[in-house]
Amino acid sequence: MEPVYRRILLKVSGEALAGEQGYGIDPEVLVRIAEEVKDVTALGTQVAIVIGGGNIFRGIAASVGGMERATADYMGMLATVINALALQDAIEKIGIPTRVLSAIEMRAVAEPYIRRRAMRHLEKSRVVIFAAGTGNPFFTTDTAAALRAVEIGAEVILKATKVDGVYSADPKKDKGATRLPRLSYIEVLNRGLQIMDATAISLCMDNKLPIVIFDFTRRGNIKRIVLGEAVGSVVTGDNPPLRG
Repeated sequence: MEPVYRRILLKVSGEALAGEQGYGIDPEVLVRIAEEVKDVTALGTQVAIVIGGGNIFRGIAASVGGMERATADYMGMLATVINALALQDAIEKIGIPTRVLSAIEMRAVAEPYIRRRAMRHLEKSRVVIFAAGTGNPFFTTDTAAALRAVEIGAEVILKATKVDGVYSADPKKDKGATRLPRLSYIEVLNRGLQIMDATAISLCMDNKLPIVIFDFTRRGNIKRIVLGEAVGSVVTGDNPPLRG
């Protein structure tokens, strides 16, 4: 089968790397991500990844505790670099060339982020991992994912979560909650659905970049999405009103 997407951006939270242990990096999760990325690159699809740092340090949480927000955010950016290097190691161990590009320069461990360089790596079938968010405090890695996706011309953002899509209500609290296979950017913003932060959603809306929210815990979902299967929930423009 031919892939429907030729270039994707995968957004993975730092918490996902922690697995069941809740903190740090679970080697088994790294291996699974690497294997799924390999399956997708084998189809000829170019893969970029933005990774969070919440498994190591959360800037917002620290700022609530009294630390200056900008300082806390910079610390969070450094945590994403640690995660990016760990993921790079796992992906390269199974034979896929990978580059880490950091928005904060640290040439000893990562290349500085340069848009044209990132695109060239992708064209050469290298997996590109974007680290350090946007390089600016007060912006989340969700916003970094939207920004980088637009910059490199990705056709879709795949937002990895622990649920199989977006629901009309919290399915753990409301038994009548229904999964919403398609919804619009405006509906996400108006309903306050916690898919990505408002800045990221607005950036995707302005650039007509679709977002697929999917269950990352189910193996093979990334490949299914790339091949065009209906997986999770899709956020695009011009959709009919939601029910529920």
